[in-house]
Amino acid sequence: MNIPSKSWETVEDEDTMKDLYLCFSLEGRFYAFEVRYLTEILALPAITTIPGTADFLKGVINIRGKIIPVMDVRLRFDMPFQPYHERTCVLLVELEGHPLGLIVDKVNDVVKIPQENIDIAPKIGESKSSRFIYATGRVGDSVKILINLQRLLTQEESYMIQDIPGN
Repeated sequence: MNIPSKSWETVEDEDTMKDLYLCFSLEGRFYAFEVRYLTEILALPAITTIPGTADFLKGVINIRGKIIPVMDVRLRFDMPFQPYHERTCVLLVELEGHPLGLIVDKVNDVVKIPQENIDIAPKIGESKSSRFIYATGRVGDSVKILINLQRLLTQEESYMIQDIPGN
């Protein structure tokens, strides 16, 4: 039996990140975002605070000479601050060409959530965090809250972090 080898054109057409989501926890709830935005997962590095920024913007970190702003996702979602611990980590993501660190309580896993298992999030209440949530994803018997990373920062906040020297 002769099996044709894949050509480069075929490989380029495949989207190996399709339907993959990185799952993390906040307050015992399971959130997820498309893994294609993730560049790195870090143990919580030293954070240099910047006076005058929003409470959820915790400061900047230095990763291999690059200065990267970091956001506490818990505070962004209007959850109470919780002291960082050994499972706290930073998810480095890239949004519109700019890196951003997301501080989360715990990274869980990467799961595949096919499109047919994704449902538009029900509009429940007007909480600040509901603007970041766009859908829910069913994985086995559990439900992941899918967040839209593009909505984590307002246009003004995006401009502000782009102006951070070294970013």
